Amino acid sequence: MKTILIFVSTLDGKVTKWGEPHVSLWSSHQDQDYYKMIWDESQLIVMGSNSFNAEKFKPSANHRIIVMTGHPDKYKSLEAPGQIEFTNETPVELSSRFASKGQQQMLVIGGPHIATSFLKEQLIDELWLTFEPKIFGLGDNFATGAKLDINLRLIHHERVNDQGTLITKYAVLKK
Repeated sequence: MKTILIFVSTLDGKVTKWGEPHVSLWSSHQDQDYYKMIWDESQLIVMGSNSFNAEKFKPSANHRIIVMTGHPDKYKSLEAPGQIEFTNETPVELSSRFASKGQQQMLVIGGPHIATSFLKEQLIDELWLTFEPKIFGLGDNFATGAKLDINLRLIHHERVNDQGTLITKYAVLKK
């Protein structure tokens, strides 16, 4: 199963503007269109509860959304079988479960804690990163609170507007 981590970042590496979780307030419409296209094409999407709470995703027969949380019982009323699920599984357990079911691809979105937890376990195969030509100084990085040493290889890049927004794809080089 291929696991893809997708983010938008400023040139100084921030994925939030001063801690505000709503990326749509500062990312370009080209990035938002790209994200929507990737979302529409993805069947299995994993995120953390902060990302879920920020957007309030609705059930859809086209997607299976897995929300990682330390308190899945808190969200029982929002579950939709086969569409939205809340779990306290580790990234390894989650990846193993879906790989054993023959899932071909898993998209990991959301915040730094989810991204870091998958990166620490070496579960990410590709990183799809949009670079917006902005500098915030303060904000969250997409990996946080862990010593990581991950090598990447650029496999695709595209300039999508006059400001210089870049959509990039990197393969994670396994050690």
